[in-house]
Amino acid sequence: MLHQLQLEQIACQRGDKVLFTDLSLTFKSGDFVQIEGHNGMGKTSLLRIITGLALPLTGRVQWNGEDISLCREQFHTDLLYLGHLSGVKPELTAWENLRFYQKISTCEQSESALWQALETVGLAGREDIAAGRLSAGQQKRIGLARLWLSQAPLWILDEPFNAIDKYGVTVLTEHFERHVKNGGIVILTSHQDVPSRILHKVRLDFYKFLE
Repeated sequence: MLHQLQLEQIACQRGDKVLFTDLSLTFKSGDFVQIEGHNGMGKTSLLRIITGLALPLTGRVQWNGEDISLCREQFHTDLLYLGHLSGVKPELTAWENLRFYQKISTCEQSESALWQALETVGLAGREDIAAGRLSAGQQKRIGLARLWLSQAPLWILDEPFNAIDKYGVTVLTEHFERHVKNGGIVILTSHQDVPSRILHKVRLDFYKFLE
């Protein structure tokens, strides 16, 4: 199935400041996109608007031709969002966190896929340690392991490469490329260079509010 995410005349306000206006973009299956802009430009705010966690000042977000407020359940089923925080439960082990994700996301991946995901992100041997006892980078990897379990077509990722080494960046990027080649959509922010030839970039500077 082909998917489409459409932003129509989006304006974003934070506090008393309008960060950008008149942002209209369309993303389709096969798109791998990096949102760029200076600090404070509104990159994270835009991702939160796309995911429905925040409302735009004006404009709307549509998923497959329908406003996300009207297809909330289906949209959240089709969405995997990883924000700045790892989103893991510190009292649960790495394995338990991923098993919990499988249950709440109705993910049909097998338990063997869970073990493979842990190995891929370098957590094999640490799967029985409570997440709260792991380093920030290791907790980040628990969150990223969901990418190897998710069947959601739309991935929205805020700084996924933070606390990840150069090899990890390459592994993640290759996984993103596979996802879009299989009909998915990946939209991310990053302060790092993303080593991909199929990535295209959108700069929020072009939509900055002019006072």
